[in-house]
Amino acid sequence: MTNSAFSTAASTAAGYYDSNDADRFYAEIWGGEDIHIGLYNAVNEPIASASRRTVEALAALIQAPQTDSPMESSCVVDLGSGYGGAARHLCQNPLVKVEAINISAVENTRHRELNRAAGLDRQIQVHDASFEAVPLEDACADVVWSQDAILHSGDRQQVMKEAARLLKPGGVMVMTDPMASDGVPSSSLSAILERIHLSDLGSPERYKDWANNAGLQRDVWDDRTPMLIRHYSRVRDELQRRHDELKLSISPNYLSKMDAGLQHWVEGGNAGRLCWGLMRYRKPEECWP
Repeated sequence: MTNSAFSTAASTAAGYYDSNDADRFYAEIWGGEDIHIGLYNAVNEPIASASRRTVEALAALIQAPQTDSPMESSCVVDLGSGYGGAARHLCQNPLVKVEAINISAVENTRHRELNRAAGLDRQIQVHDASFEAVPLEDACADVVWSQDAILHSGDRQQVMKEAARLLKPGGVMVMTDPMASDGVPSSSLSAILERIHLSDLGSPERYKDWANNAGLQRDVWDDRTPMLIRHYSRVRDELQRRHDELKLSISPNYLSKMDAGLQHWVEGGNAGRLCWGLMRYRKPEECWP
């Protein structure tokens, strides 16, 4: 699928993540495995360790609806899979198969290389595709997974509809996403939205409504907003500490804009305009035709 087949917002995100500057920054600062917000046990904890803890926390939310037993033989669809850290973590269980959906060709190339190196390329199928139009059959997934990716969609309601379509009855969706706090107008987030080329962000209640409209029911909202503030602060500190090293492979203009953008996220979080946390949605069993 080419970028021209994506929505405007998705094409913009693909172009950004396919750039050499972005690829080098995320690989260097996040470690190239889990490029999302972390759960920190200490202020100066390595970003990669905190980011992996988020994967583990989301995985702990995946349970059989009736028995609360751990996930066993399952198909997981990962929406916005990045470099595939979550997919490889889940595939430590040999009974798990992951269908990874991602629009960045550069990220997908690295993802496939890391899967082959880990001997997991048969368990993980990487699709060059948009999560607004997933090239998989209805009711193919036991789990839909997404970390800090759906904000880049131009139609988040459509993404939630796709999640509901993909899930088997009784299946679950687990996700995180940087969001506006409920009731916060987009005008108060202009600096952030301009930086990421979006017109708005989701919010906990907006996601709940989008899920309800798609036939999914939210049963977990674990607010961890302090982690958003800590994460962007931690990334900005690391950028500043390693600036002279990073500018050897990343353009100074990119680093300058990233520094300013990270500060906007920190300021928005401290002002109560942003939130972040772990969510789980269920598709009711009675959805069988």
